[in-house]
Amino acid sequence: MKEDILHTVSLPAPEWNLKEVLRYAGCRKGDQDVESLAADCMKEAAPLLCYRACWRRYPVRKTETGTHMGFMETASETVRRNLDGCRELILFAATVGIGIDRLIARYGRISPSRALMMQAIGAERIESLCDELERMIKEETCADGLAAGRRFSPGYEDFPLESQREIFRVLDCPRQLGLSLNESLLMSPSKSVTAVLGLGGTVAQACGGKCAGCGKTDCIYRAADRF
Repeated sequence: MKEDILHTVSLPAPEWNLKEVLRYAGCRKGDQDVESLAADCMKEAAPLLCYRACWRRYPVRKTETGTHMGFMETASETVRRNLDGCRELILFAATVGIGIDRLIARYGRISPSRALMMQAIGAERIESLCDELERMIKEETCADGLAAGRRFSPGYEDFPLESQREIFRVLDCPRQLGLSLNESLLMSPSKSVTAVLGLGGTVAQACGGKCAGCGKTDCIYRAADRF
């Protein structure tokens, strides 16, 4: 994987995780009616999903005012902390497509419970896609002797959401993935992610466990000991 080459890929569907779907829906495993609804919604959504991503590799360096990530400079303490000790980074965008948004909109008018489950499915699918993409990237960068940390996205702590504009520009998200960004910095399709993944960082950065490493302990979607 060479620096400054824009990679775009379609991935196979990641394995489904019912427990995660139920977590995003705010439900507990074991309710047969809820699990039946989830399974039915998963079956309906599956053929409408796609799994696409693009990414680029950049050098990282400290500056007097913050961190230069190769494509932009930021004073964010979150970026500094997560890229401390990193020589490079991977910047990526991923999406599961517009199909799930259409299902959410359709059921939002006629079945709130089904719309909620479709929202949860979309969240589980995009997170699973990002996990698969991370695994693929880590396999490639491992050959270069670079340990990869955990991903973090614009809007996380003090990493400015406004960074999305530059990320969309350098990754060419509209042409590569069909992603658009509105004036409020919301992405369409909505079940999409942009993120940074540090390379060559510390053991703590590479330990994984997205929720364990997040400072937002009051998040309703926090995974630790949920069930």
